[in-house]
Amino acid sequence: MAAATPGTSVSLRTSSAANPRLTFPSVFCICSVPKTPLRYPRNIHPHVKFSRISPLSASAMSSGVKEVLPPALDSSSESPAIFDGTTKLYISYTCPYAQRVWITRNYKGLQDKIKLIPIDLQNRPAWYKEKVYPPNKVPSLEHNNEVKGESLDLIKYLEGNFEGPSLLPDDPAKREFAEELLSYTNSFNQAVVSSFKADSINEAGAAFDYLENALGKFGDGPFVLGTFSLANIAYAPFIERYQPFLLDVKKYNITEGRPKLAAWIQEINKIEAYEVTKRDPKELAEAFKRRFSSRL
Repeated sequence: MAAATPGTSVSLRTSSAANPRLTFPSVFCICSVPKTPLRYPRNIHPHVKFSRISPLSASAMSSGVKEVLPPALDSSSESPAIFDGTTKLYISYTCPYAQRVWITRNYKGLQDKIKLIPIDLQNRPAWYKEKVYPPNKVPSLEHNNEVKGESLDLIKYLEGNFEGPSLLPDDPAKREFAEELLSYTNSFNQAVVSSFKADSINEAGAAFDYLENALGKFGDGPFVLGTFSLANIAYAPFIERYQPFLLDVKKYNITEGRPKLAAWIQEINKIEAYEVTKRDPKELAEAFKRRFSSRL
């Protein structure tokens, strides 16, 4: 599977043509891959299928009401109403980039304000590209008669334009480091993925060492920057996939010699907003093995 090259947010009102540049490799899905460096908004205010996609249930953190997740829409599915005033988050249940935005939505308690529209990436409906988001990637967010994309841009957009618990630190030094962490995500993923195809695990090891050091930078763990934040959300879906795969195929334990990373994984799994978005670890490992079967 190929993924689109890094790109900036796209705002669209109609189905005018757009041509995504498909040169950045990904083992996950055709998802949003952001440019670097990233900047925070200055005006912040109040082909692999998985067997268990739907129905799932999640807790609406703001109300305590269980959220029943809809089945993924495919080429036979009708289009939802577009630009009808409803804020919609288009995702795939299996895409880590989309998972970032899904987690953010959940943590901020926006289940009643942002409707999930899951897409089957292996059999995606034509109307998604034609009517919603011409780059034909997930995630995308329909809000205020526009559709925006790119996962890191979208998690910051939710933070800056919707209510709910803050996901950015108040301390200026921590905010600056949060930007560094977000900017590093592409390099982190490239380093780890390259180790899938190599005899050496050194490059991936250096990437995980970076996270271990980041977790200790301010000495107030267990989370990066001391509290659950966008920086943690940006990495969580990928750690979720890398950990079982590397242990199974490479016999490499990413937490060995990295106590802070081990504690981070343990604590982040207690965050309900994240936990309800997780996939089965065995399925994730098997998906990666199928993807890289000719190179392992």
